[in-house]
Amino acid sequence: METILLSGTDPATPAAAARLIRQGQLVAIPTETVYGLGADGLNEAAVARIFEAKGRPQDNPLILHICGPEQIEQFCHHIPQRAYDLAQAFWPGPLTMVLPARRVVPRRTTGGLDTVAIRCPDNAVTREIIRLSGVPIAAPSANLSGKPSTTTAQHVLHDHNGKIAAVVDGGACRVGVESTIVDLTEGRPRLLRPGGVTPEQLLAVLGDLVVDKAVTAQVDKDAVVKAPGMKYRHYAPAEPVVIVSGSREKAAAYIRRHFTPGDRVLCFQEELPLYEGCNPLAYGREADVNTLSAGLFAALRELDDPSVHQVYARCPVGGGVAYAVQNRLKKAAAFHIIDAEAEE
Repeated sequence: METILLSGTDPATPAAAARLIRQGQLVAIPTETVYGLGADGLNEAAVARIFEAKGRPQDNPLILHICGPEQIEQFCHHIPQRAYDLAQAFWPGPLTMVLPARRVVPRRTTGGLDTVAIRCPDNAVTREIIRLSGVPIAAPSANLSGKPSTTTAQHVLHDHNGKIAAVVDGGACRVGVESTIVDLTEGRPRLLRPGGVTPEQLLAVLGDLVVDKAVTAQVDKDAVVKAPGMKYRHYAPAEPVVIVSGSREKAAAYIRRHFTPGDRVLCFQEELPLYEGCNPLAYGREADVNTLSAGLFAALRELDDPSVHQVYARCPVGGGVAYAVQNRLKKAAAFHIIDAEAEE
């Protein structure tokens, strides 16, 4: 199969991509978060191709992408008012809501559950593709399962060239980490995955929020989960990743004591001088967490190299978008964290 690269600035692209979606093909689409591997979310055969292309576990739910809140009722029922409140505040944008699914949504799309994850992406080209296709587009991140997510069209081609019908090139993703996911099917709203919409922003609208265990710790392999990214090791290069916490100086001292040839250091730009001779890679500035969010996956993909033995990673602290960066790095490290302050 020849994978077609479609330009996001070409006026003909939305119609061409929508036509492929209607034909049951896979099309990688740009969003503000990461690139998604898209297919007709109501077509079980097309959805099965997503799982096959990614090597994705069948019980890992997909997200349905829609044009706006007016479409929620087509695919969900028993929708609480707080869902519309969140949509008004954050759509289009990096927020996914889990709601009860209508029967029109195949169980293959929902990972066998009676709930569905749904969002409206903040990308005009992709929303036009959804509108012209006439169906919701199921689109997990367009990386091979477990690997770092794709934030450029070139990342997608690296993983899927010759295996999918097309990639829509919309440039580098602005947010750089997957959407925030909040479950609205229980009595209290529950944060299942942090992202570009922060817990603080959710609380301002909802007035209440429970943080799921999957956000801060490894979930049991037999657990039933309602959203992507909760259960399996994600976002990781092939080699082991270890997060080293603590002050700049003590973290650098610990890493230097344990660093061996073939290791790499993933750090903040401000810390580069501390790791001279340790082959460091900066993924953004600690003083501007949005640069860390936007740069994280590109850096993890660069580190996905057979010649690398181990990665020592520095992780931001605090709330806001930093909370999402922490989550992705901890998932990449399988929650292996060393406190340099306690290792002297």
